[in-house]
Amino acid sequence: MGYEHIFDELEISTDPFALCELRGACDLGLGRDASATLHYILAGEGEIRLHGRPPLQVTNGTLVLVPAMQSHALHSFGTRGEPLPECKPAALNLSRLLAMSDTAVDGQMIALCAHVTVGLRGIADIVDLVRMPLIEHVARARHMRSAMQTLLEEVANPGLGSRAMIRVLLMQCMIEMLRKRLGAEDGSLHWMAALSDPSVWNALRQMLDAPDDAHSVDSLAQSVRMSRSAFAKRFSDAYGSGPMKLLRDLRMRRAGVLLTRSDLPVKRIAELVGFSSRSAFTRTFENTTGQSPRAFRAAQKEK
Repeated sequence: MGYEHIFDELEISTDPFALCELRGACDLGLGRDASATLHYILAGEGEIRLHGRPPLQVTNGTLVLVPAMQSHALHSFGTRGEPLPECKPAALNLSRLLAMSDTAVDGQMIALCAHVTVGLRGIADIVDLVRMPLIEHVARARHMRSAMQTLLEEVANPGLGSRAMIRVLLMQCMIEMLRKRLGAEDGSLHWMAALSDPSVWNALRQMLDAPDDAHSVDSLAQSVRMSRSAFAKRFSDAYGSGPMKLLRDLRMRRAGVLLTRSDLPVKRIAELVGFSSRSAFTRTFENTTGQSPRAFRAAQKEK
């Protein structure tokens, strides 16, 4: 499976967009989310602060994809003493903001935000394999700048076919981000190298399809007809980490989705993501996210 085939198979979906206005020097804490989050900065300057990582400097025209389950916050460099930020449905105010000049929103940072899922046909959540944020300055990329401007107009004035149009425009921007980084050999895209190796991909697909199965290095190696040591080395070389670390991350992502979108008991969610013990699941979830499953669920409901 080569890179061209990967691009041919990409699919993308998004939740409804929200418009975040940060007035003055302030933060909008977004915590951890079970989905990847896309931020497009419409105006202002600031940074995206991520737990355990250097902040990402953002300004008008910056597009950032934050991986799932990564705690982060938007921070504005505006004047102090302004009201706290608020988040509203994009359609309510985006037309007004698009009509404003840059000076009309001086002192604010305004971002268009959405949860996104990127996968291959038949395989969801490929974007979960991105472990570091992807950032692109759209103002410097002509094709992306045109696509994002059209996307803004569709969000501001939705009509017949807008959902499909937004999906196509996001796909264009995602492909631009990915192929630019592949050309630069960006380490955050080890997962695409893994997809281009048939043996690694077949094992990876098993974990993506059924993270709750009792996978092990031995069972995965056997499934692709390789020795344990050869498979472990090839997987690590292609993906950048061992298969069991990836499996843990996939299980925690799936658990985050279930905690957010269902009322299932924690014990049942533990079983659905491959844990026979609720206590073992809780320890792993806390080590991964910094929150207990109950605290994570409560935080998601407050958003």
